[in-house]
Amino acid sequence: MNTLLLEIGTEEIPAGYIDPALRALSANLQQKLGDAHIPHGEVTVYGTPRRLAVLVKKVAAKQTSVSSEVIGPPTRVGFDADGKPTVAAKKFAEKVGVPVNRLAVKETGKGSYLYVEITEQGQPTTALLKKILPEVILATPSPKKMRWADLDIEFARPIHYVVALIGKKVIPFQLGNLRSNRYTQGHYFMKPGRVKLAHADDYVTSLKAVHVLVDIEQRKKILRREIEKIAAKLGGSILPDEELVDINTHLVEYPIAVAGKFDKEFLEVPDEVLINAMREHQKYFSVLDKKGKLMPCFISVNNTRAKKMSLVATGHERVIRARLADAKFFYRGDLAVSNQERVEKLHGVLFQAKLGTMYEKSARVGKIAETIAGLVKDADKPDSTKSRLKKRAARAARLSKADLVSQVVGEFPKLQGVMGRIYAGVAGELPTVAAAIEEHYRPIHSGGALPSTTTGAVLSIADKIDSICGCFSVGLMPTGASDPYALRRQGIGIIQIMQSRGFSFSLQELIRTSLRFYGITGKGKIKELTEQVYTFIKNRIFHLLADEGFSKDVVAAVAEVSIDDVPGVWNRVSALQALKAQPDFDPLVSGFKRVGNLLKKSGMQSGSRPAGAVQTDLFEHASESKLYSSYKKVAKKVTTATAAGEFERALKEIATLRGPVDAFFDGVMVMAKKKKVRANRLKLLAHIAGLFDNLADFSKLAS
Repeated sequence: MNTLLLEIGTEEIPAGYIDPALRALSANLQQKLGDAHIPHGEVTVYGTPRRLAVLVKKVAAKQTSVSSEVIGPPTRVGFDADGKPTVAAKKFAEKVGVPVNRLAVKETGKGSYLYVEITEQGQPTTALLKKILPEVILATPSPKKMRWADLDIEFARPIHYVVALIGKKVIPFQLGNLRSNRYTQGHYFMKPGRVKLAHADDYVTSLKAVHVLVDIEQRKKILRREIEKIAAKLGGSILPDEELVDINTHLVEYPIAVAGKFDKEFLEVPDEVLINAMREHQKYFSVLDKKGKLMPCFISVNNTRAKKMSLVATGHERVIRARLADAKFFYRGDLAVSNQERVEKLHGVLFQAKLGTMYEKSARVGKIAETIAGLVKDADKPDSTKSRLKKRAARAARLSKADLVSQVVGEFPKLQGVMGRIYAGVAGELPTVAAAIEEHYRPIHSGGALPSTTTGAVLSIADKIDSICGCFSVGLMPTGASDPYALRRQGIGIIQIMQSRGFSFSLQELIRTSLRFYGITGKGKIKELTEQVYTFIKNRIFHLLADEGFSKDVVAAVAEVSIDDVPGVWNRVSALQALKAQPDFDPLVSGFKRVGNLLKKSGMQSGSRPAGAVQTDLFEHASESKLYSSYKKVAKKVTTATAAGEFERALKEIATLRGPVDAFFDGVMVMAKKKKVRANRLKLLAHIAGLFDNLADFSKLAS
C-alpha cells in the first residue's frame, strides 16, 4: 500500500473559497475511490492561497476483485431432455464470456435457473487514477470559476501545475495544457522555484523547507501565536475574532505578523467604526488595552518576511491612515445630520418594489411592536407600565432604519444597526431605545446572539414578521433553492426570541396583525395568508426541535395540535419526550391510539367533545363507571396543570388512565348493538381523547 498525493497549484485563490473546495475535493476523491473499489486509509487535506491538496494513506495497489452471479434462462429451457445444452444455454454462455461447461444450476423461489459466477479481476490503481484524478479536479466547486488561455476547462483560478504521486511514482494524465508531474512550488517570494518530491509522504516537510506551511491548522496555530506575542509587546491583547484568524490563515502561505500604529486623533471615531475599517478593508487585527479599550495600533499578517519589517509597518500605516481618515470624515458628516432628517430620507429608500419604502416599513413595524408590547412583560423595567414599553418600542421602530442613509453605513454596510444605536445615543435617546435599534437585527446568523433587552426583542419580532408577511402577501415565498429575503432565518429568529423570552402571545394573531397593517382585507385572503405563514413558521419549529435532539414523532405529535404558543411547544415536547422514556410508554400509547381509532371509525374526530354529558344510567359494566370516575378526577388535574404550563404533570395525570382504559376495552364491546349504549361509550372515549386537546396528537407517535 502507498500514499496518494494530489496537489493543484494555482494563482491566488480567494480565502473564502479554500475550505469548501478542500471539503469537496476530499469527498469527491473518496467517493470515486469507493466506487472503484480501491481500499484506502486516512484522508487529509492541505491548502494555501496557491494550492489545494489531498493526501490519502494506505491506498491499495489495485482495486478489489468483485464477484457476482449472473442468472440465465430456466434450466428446462437451457437443457434438453437428454441433459444437453440448448441454443439458449450456449447463447447465455457466450453473452457472459464463459464456456458452456461453466454454467451451473441454481434453485430460486421461482424455480431452477442456469447461472454463472463471474469475478472481475481488479485493475491496477494507477491505471484507474489516470481517469479519476482529472475528474475530481474539475468537479471541485467554487462560487465563481475562471477560464484561461484557449482551454476548455474551468477552475476557481488558473491552474499552473498538478502534482499526482502514488508513493514514488507519478500518475500520468493530461489536464488542459498541463501534464501531471512530481514538481511542486516553493514560497512565491521567499523561496520561488520548483521543488522535486521524491515520495508522496515527503509533501508537508518538503514544502516547509521552502517556507510553505501547507498544514492549515499548523499555519493557524503559528499565526495566532505571532499576533498574540506582538499584541503583548504593545501592552495589550488581540480583539477576539476567530473568523478573521481563519481569513488571514487562508491569505498567506507563511504568516509573518507586524504591528502598526495610527494617530490617536482617530479615537474620537467610535471603536466599532475603526475596528470595521481595519478588519473589512485590510484584514487587520485590533488591539485592546488592559481595560478593554481600543488602542491606536493594529496587527497585520503578511505573507513575506522582509529585511526591514519596519518599512512594511510604515506601508500599512499609510494605507490605514487613509481608511481611517475617510471613516472620520463620514462620522463627522453624520453627526451634522439629525436622526429625524435621516428618518425622512427613508421615503427614498426602497424596502421592496411591491412592498413600499423603508419609511413605510418602519411605520408598520412600529404598530406591530406596540401591539406586541401590550402582550409581554417588560423585563428591562419590571415596575414600568406597558404603555412605557409601547412608547419605547414605537420610538425604536421609528429610528430603526435611519442609519441606512448615513454615510458610515454607506461605506461600512455591516455597521447597520450599530450606527443606529450610536447615533441614537448621541442624540440623547433612552439607552433601551438605542440598544433596541441595534438588537432588532438579531440574530444575524445561525447561533448568533439574541436581543438582550425586552424592547429589542419586541422590535426584532415585529421587524421580522413584517418582512415575512409582506413577502408572502406578494408571492415571494422561499423555495428549496432560493430564499433571497432570508425569510427562513427571520422565521427562526422569531421562534428563538419568543422561546427564550417566554413570549406566549398567539402566533396566529401576530401574523393576522401584521397582514392587517399591510392593508390586506377580506377574511378569505387573510385566512389563506395566515395559514401559509403559520405553516412556514411551524416547519421552522419542527426543524429546530429536531436539531435539538427531540424525537421527530414527538415533535410531530405536539406540532399537530398547535404551535400557537411557542414556549409552550418546547414545554410540551419536553414533557412528552420525558413520558416516552418511561418503560410502559408503548402500551400506554397503544391504548390511547385505540381510543382515537375507534372514534375515527365511528365518525367522531379524535379529541372532539360531543354535546351533552356521559349518561351513567346507560353503563352496563363496572369498567365503564371506573373509567368515567377516573376521567373526572384526572380532567380537573389536567386542566389545572395545563393552565399553569405544567405539561409534564398533565401528561403524567393522563397516563394514570391507562389501567381504566385497558379494563374498559377488556370489559365491554364499544360498538354495542344498542344504539344508545354505543353512543354513550363513544361519548366517554371522546371525553378521554379530549384531554389531549392542548397537548399532543398521540396518533402521530411511533410505538
